[in-house]
Amino acid sequence: MNTKNDTIPQSSKNKSTKKSASKKIFVLDTSVILYNHSSFYSFDDNDIAIPITVLEELDNFKKGNEIKNFEAREFIRIIDRLSHKKNLTDWVPIDNNKGGSFRVVLDVPHEQKVQQIFGGYKNDHRILNAALTLKEMYPNRKVILVSKDINLRIKAKALNLQAEDFETGKIKDVESLDPGKKVITHIEPQILSKLWTTGQCSPAEIGENEPIPNYYYLIQNEHENPTLGFYNPLSGNIERIDPQPVQRIMPRNPEQAFALHAIINPNIKLVTLMGIAGTGKTLLALAGALEQRRLYKQIYLARPIVPLSNKDIGFLPGSAEEKISPYMEPLYDNLKFIKNQYSEKEREYKLFDEMLENGKMVIAPLAFIRGRSLSNICFIVDESQNLTPHEVKTIITRAGEGTKIIFTGDIYQIDTPYLDSQSNGLSYLVDKIHNHPIYAHVKLEKGERSELANLASELL
Repeated sequence: MNTKNDTIPQSSKNKSTKKSASKKIFVLDTSVILYNHSSFYSFDDNDIAIPITVLEELDNFKKGNEIKNFEAREFIRIIDRLSHKKNLTDWVPIDNNKGGSFRVVLDVPHEQKVQQIFGGYKNDHRILNAALTLKEMYPNRKVILVSKDINLRIKAKALNLQAEDFETGKIKDVESLDPGKKVITHIEPQILSKLWTTGQCSPAEIGENEPIPNYYYLIQNEHENPTLGFYNPLSGNIERIDPQPVQRIMPRNPEQAFALHAIINPNIKLVTLMGIAGTGKTLLALAGALEQRRLYKQIYLARPIVPLSNKDIGFLPGSAEEKISPYMEPLYDNLKFIKNQYSEKEREYKLFDEMLENGKMVIAPLAFIRGRSLSNICFIVDESQNLTPHEVKTIITRAGEGTKIIFTGDIYQIDTPYLDSQSNGLSYLVDKIHNHPIYAHVKLEKGERSELANLASELL
């Protein structure tokens, strides 16, 4: 076994004394890099340590068409470029003009023997060992493990290691996310009468001095049912909304009427629908897209694949199409529901099957769109709470002329272990993109699936 002097090279000791004690050392876990490869540049002038185990794990992720594979490849390219003709076990400057450096930490036996404490020779334990080694090498500096893995952070704290989540892209309070609508009460009868006779009024007449583009309103007084309206940034007026069926799907509550309005409004190019299961997010998005099908060359309905128990779909039997079919079934269920609004004799009943056959409508995993340019497409991204902020940005930046993108999801029903209600892409998008004339957001609050489903949501 190596002695303590062998464990900590003298050159490293000398370099550590030259480093400013105020600069921290952040040890990056693989989960942070797969979340966003640009995280490497997010630590200002502090230093970054990368355990060799992380590079080994990234090697396993470098092949594939999913976003995480792209993140792994991009990070590896960054390290390769920065390390040209340099020794990676020494501190290498990061080219972010902030003064930080990085190095790779090799596997070194540590006195605390993490493997013996927790049992098993796991990669997580090797990463913890690397952090403990750095803490011993640089006793005058803060060593902080950064990981999206909650359990790894807990293990680190059990070893008296400071551990943090990667905060960039994480919103502070999901409860404060704007619902996209507002209730306006105590409206003068003449204002309501004007809304019904002319179909519009000025924002000031309902007490809105700085209205948000495409914002929705329930306008009412004590004696009338609420009137639905939205602020049209093109006309500068509050305009009345009359709920109408779309593909024979009639909105059952004001929020559903708002959602359909946003989806079929050609001036709105980006829509986010947020709500619990059973509120009709996917159904409304698909019905609205089908209603507008003549405006687009293609309707693309996609969702991220989050395999059961985090296993890759490669372990499933069958062809590629058979492997992904179970994950796409909820999307087909919504299409069948719309199809069944028509009788077998009606043209629309067969139209949807024909659209699938000729490629006018595509239902596929989100990974299959990689490398595509999305022009003149209505693109629905289902279960978008399972995407990272970087993945959401990647999708939107692919939008070409004439494209509309609709994100749907429930931020409290996340299936991937490294995201939560604050760090997922849907929350990030709603928080960051507002006050834009081409964007609309609606939070759906009431479940409409069935009385039984509502009972379970409320009481269980």
